[in-house]
Amino acid sequence: MRSFLRQSRVSINSRSWTERHFLKHNDAGSWIQDSALMLSMSKEVPWYLDDGTGCVFVVGARGATGFALTVGSEVFEESGRSLVHGTLDYLQGLKMLGVKRIGRLLPTGTSLTVVGEAVKDDIGTVRIQRPHKGPFYVSPKTIDELLENLGKWARWYKYASFGLTIFGAFLIAKRVIRCILQRKRRWELRRRVLAAAAVQRSEQDNEGTNGQAENGSDSTQRDRVMPDLCVICLEQEYNAVFFPCGHLCCCLICSSRLTNCPLCRRRIDQVVRTFRH
Repeated sequence: MRSFLRQSRVSINSRSWTERHFLKHNDAGSWIQDSALMLSMSKEVPWYLDDGTGCVFVVGARGATGFALTVGSEVFEESGRSLVHGTLDYLQGLKMLGVKRIGRLLPTGTSLTVVGEAVKDDIGTVRIQRPHKGPFYVSPKTIDELLENLGKWARWYKYASFGLTIFGAFLIAKRVIRCILQRKRRWELRRRVLAAAAVQRSEQDNEGTNGQAENGSDSTQRDRVMPDLCVICLEQEYNAVFFPCGHLCCCLICSSRLTNCPLCRRRIDQVVRTFRH
């Protein structure tokens, strides 16, 4: 809503403050300029918006987004301190330059756009105030300019949310693929371990009934049924014997990472490398 202020006063909102400017002597021996706030005053009178069809009072505009005091003045008065005060200031490491008075005000007749919550009190007076939830704008910009500015932020938020969605989907897909590969590897490892255990159990059953020739035949058959690969990595040949169980099913690299035998689950006290011909 684009409206005009009509008030009998020159301004409906003003703020003024006074600053003291001085030179301060630092530890390096040089003088640096600094300032200190001496006095600050703010004044606001009840005011309303009038668009020609009616008036609406505005409450709490000072804390609204976009609110600014458009007209200002600055006056600098040089220091007129006496010689005694100047000497005392110099002994304290100060050189007074003067006093600067700054004023800002919002004159009547200013074109404003107000976005807030419209309420009506007991006597029927309509006023616009900060809503409990939502934005509160008091700005010299038009409603179209405000919407354009909000549209830019909305597009940025849209692009950011789209990018975060893609990134989140990538992280989820990566984790799902990793879990699938781990389960597949774990299933393959279990299958290899069960196959190795079955072959070794068959070998132990045949040792008591068959002779040395039959053992050699069984060994040849075992080698033909199952390749001499490590049941952990499935890449290197197994060349490490676990003690005290005596199982031979892993390579030396994988056995260095194990604490229990993958076949019988007994604790590994020692790993001995073997050389096969």
